[in-house]
Amino acid sequence: MTAFEQRAQQLGALLEEKEIDLLLVSNLVNVRYLCGFTGTNGLCLVGPDQRTFVTDFRYVERSKSEVIGYETLQGRQDLLGDVAELLKQRYGGQALRLGFEDATMSVASHAKLSKLLPDDVELVPASGRVEQLRAVKDEQELDAIRRATAIADDLYRWLVESHGLAGHTEAAIVRGLERRAQDIGAEAVSFPPIVAAAENGALPHAQARNVEIPRGTLVVVDLGCRIDGYCSDCTRTFATGPLADDAKEIYELVRAAQAAAVAAVREGAECKAVDAAARELIEQAGKGELFQHGTGHGVGLEVHERPGLAPSAEGSLESRNVVTVEPGVYAPGSFGVRIEDLVVVREDGCEVLTGISRELTEV
Repeated sequence: MTAFEQRAQQLGALLEEKEIDLLLVSNLVNVRYLCGFTGTNGLCLVGPDQRTFVTDFRYVERSKSEVIGYETLQGRQDLLGDVAELLKQRYGGQALRLGFEDATMSVASHAKLSKLLPDDVELVPASGRVEQLRAVKDEQELDAIRRATAIADDLYRWLVESHGLAGHTEAAIVRGLERRAQDIGAEAVSFPPIVAAAENGALPHAQARNVEIPRGTLVVVDLGCRIDGYCSDCTRTFATGPLADDAKEIYELVRAAQAAAVAAVREGAECKAVDAAARELIEQAGKGELFQHGTGHGVGLEVHERPGLAPSAEGSLESRNVVTVEPGVYAPGSFGVRIEDLVVVREDGCEVLTGISRELTEV
């Protein structure tokens, strides 16, 4: 059984538990996860006994090599009408509960689908079913994430050992990282890299500026790469020369908090408890108000997915979840510090994928 067939089987079992006969999968990330399709127009219909992929003429040939374990049907570019026709043909007159991805389907698409479907088909909100499966990676997925992480590690080594930070603009470094990522084997970067010096580093999702990075400051660098559709994510904070005592102290505080959270990661650990392991140290140091985001998030086909590590997070970690561990402290108008590793949850702890030192490094 292929990975795609196994995923469809698992999804079918989840749908049976919720008394949903079929799930219409329209989120293209979920479509790729379920059947391997990488194009821009495709839908899956999945149920305990049905696996159908629908696309338009542009992708029929591609689907022959990509889509595994599914019946493939060619429709029009507007695929919702084709789905409605298929359901009429195969289930006409039969009461049917059709799940749809309410978190991503537009209101307009939902309204259109409702008009097209027979009266005996009930549309049931069913987002999160595929994402639930995606949160636990198989070995093929883990291999892709490891390779994506290794390329990101190489980018950091290039930045530290060959390129440098001081004297370059933030924006120029971002452009260099993006070019080099593809040159050394990445499909692309996972997201626009963050390079943020001094006061710009106090913005957790800072945008790179055409401003030259000075000496004697902290620089937050956050980047990831993509391989076979799977992402990596890593952050390091570097010094560009001697630092003031408060900057060094906060760096060491974040490093200790990050290490505590990594140590808390294991199968069965509550997601909010992992967050608390980092947050409590930062709060005890009187910097709690400077750490406002969650400690981590899942990574896979998307750079932000389940599970989350935050004070409000529900549930516990499962073996083969892949999560970031990334506490930070941000001093408005001065600097920021964030240290982030990508880890795989294991029964007795975690496998740290990131290979770059967490020691404060001068670049």
